[in-house]
Amino acid sequence: MTTAAHPIGLGVAVVALLAAAHAQSVVREAYAELSGARLFYRDTGGTGVPVVLLHAATGNSLFWEYQLPAFTAAGYRVVAYDRRGFGRSAFEPFGAQPGTDADDLLGLLDHLAVDRVHLVGTAAGGGVALDFALSFPDRLRSVVVANALGGVQDVDYLEMGQRLRPPQFAALPPDIRELGPSYRAANPEGVRRWLELHGLSWPGGSPPRAQPTRNRITFALLETLKVPTLLLTGDADLYTPPPVLRLFTARIEGAESVIVPDVGHSAYWEQPEIFNRAVLGFLRRH
Repeated sequence: MTTAAHPIGLGVAVVALLAAAHAQSVVREAYAELSGARLFYRDTGGTGVPVVLLHAATGNSLFWEYQLPAFTAAGYRVVAYDRRGFGRSAFEPFGAQPGTDADDLLGLLDHLAVDRVHLVGTAAGGGVALDFALSFPDRLRSVVVANALGGVQDVDYLEMGQRLRPPQFAALPPDIRELGPSYRAANPEGVRRWLELHGLSWPGGSPPRAQPTRNRITFALLETLKVPTLLLTGDADLYTPPPVLRLFTARIEGAESVIVPDVGHSAYWEQPEIFNRAVLGFLRRH
């Protein structure tokens, strides 16, 4: 399934930002004290089915400002948190054993006393979502993986990534890597806001070290995944272009897919109306 893109005009963007500001004014902010980590989270509360949002390696929980009001208005309880080492979430004390993002998420769900949730991850957060879905499928209603490499370790897949992104690619400014050219050309204010939030993502000034995963993720392992899955990407995403997304769709049983035109590596930010509509439609079916 492929959706048709339509650029968000200035008026719509302003309305979305105002709605986000209103929604965030009533969001509860707190910390979950876990083994080896202190996770900062934002929770809209309520009695709706919980949806947990997992940010990218360039992000933090504030990046979901277009999703919190839309998902809350749709009746869901939305939880967004800073993964360990990002934003306001601290690493484990010196000398403690590092944990996994999947275990951190499990601890957060237990802390919030929620059982089964919808899980939405973008980019590196999508890899965490897949690792969690493989490890704790009984805690999930569905999983949405957007613009994500998925943490797959197959040699031929890693070699393909090197063909897509030369070594110089990692040295580019984050907005060039993470936002598509159409968005950067048409929405300088959105780019400015993205960079402002990105500046709050890495307390140490550089990306935190990658957390270990519970699973060595391969395409063969993904074939065992039974959780309802939605995969999204942008047609201008240099990390997960449409042919790469199709590799995942072919391996995950029953997976649905959406390719958003004129979008790079951040569909949730570049085209939030399309992203939200696709995700909420999927969640309603599961």
